[in-house]
Amino acid sequence: MAIRQKGTRLGDYFLEHRRTKPTFLDEINDLIDWQPISAFLRKKIKRKANAVGNPAYPPLVMFKILLLQRWYNLSDPGVEQALLDRLSFIRFTEFSIEDDVPDETTICRFRNGLIRLKVLDALLDMLNHQLEKKGLLVREGAALDASVIESQRRPRKVVDVMPEDRAENADQQDSAAKFQVSYSDDEEAAWICKRKRAYYGYKLHAATDSHDGFLLCGHITPANFSDTGEFARLVDDAELDTGAWVYADKGYCSGKNRDILFEKELEDGTMDKKPRGGRLTELEKARNLSISSVRQIVERAFGTLKRGYDFFRSRYIGQAKVEGEFHILAMAFNLKKAVRLARC
Repeated sequence: MAIRQKGTRLGDYFLEHRRTKPTFLDEINDLIDWQPISAFLRKKIKRKANAVGNPAYPPLVMFKILLLQRWYNLSDPGVEQALLDRLSFIRFTEFSIEDDVPDETTICRFRNGLIRLKVLDALLDMLNHQLEKKGLLVREGAALDASVIESQRRPRKVVDVMPEDRAENADQQDSAAKFQVSYSDDEEAAWICKRKRAYYGYKLHAATDSHDGFLLCGHITPANFSDTGEFARLVDDAELDTGAWVYADKGYCSGKNRDILFEKELEDGTMDKKPRGGRLTELEKARNLSISSVRQIVERAFGTLKRGYDFFRSRYIGQAKVEGEFHILAMAFNLKKAVRLARC
């Protein structure tokens, strides 16, 4: 594939010998072997030229730019400007100081291309496996949960009736059809009522490891999809070894989900739900309390994504783009956590 290549420049010599303290980005480059990522991206991306016929930028460079955006909460125009004047960004992406940098349109097209190719989840897996080999990520168990992500577009009207966020509402398709809103710009989003507040958007279903809280996997559905129905997919995507524990709140409590864990030879850490008209036993209460102390690690991950990375509301429109946004955030989140653990 024809890509932009840089030669040795005088400016690069002075940049290399400029005395600067190592930054977080230098630690990322030292921690991760980028060659497998680069080879994977070159195999998947066949583009040889950009929109105006110039040789395409190296895909690894473009991928690193997407990570920079999430670490520093930068828009496409913002990261374009930062690449022009921040030396740490130049070193991280391995641009020459005299090179042209991708403009905002090029960055946007590259991100949309990765989403269209459906490779971002595979990139997350590749990075996670590297962290496993270094002993930073331990898959001794997984904590599962779901969280509402508001749509980037606010609906122009408010419906009078909307579904409650009840896990036992397994009739997802009927619910989606009944409460579908067609007068918003984001037609794939849906209404949900949670703690007496109405939300219009999506639901993030994700799993973290139960030891340090690395994000193992996740996907996006319209907000009115039940948590229970996404349990099997999360367990499959988490890639847990036999005998690993799966921790989840009472929203995932069902005979079907317990059977899934039994068939996969995984330990059941699902909280017990109070039977209708009955009570939990003291043993069940104690078990729930013990599980809650472990599974709160996934709630902390959601809190970081929302407060630290502004993922309380999606940046883009459409389920595929919101899911792609999550996978980029998950990679940024995991790499930052790995650097902190590697320092210890």
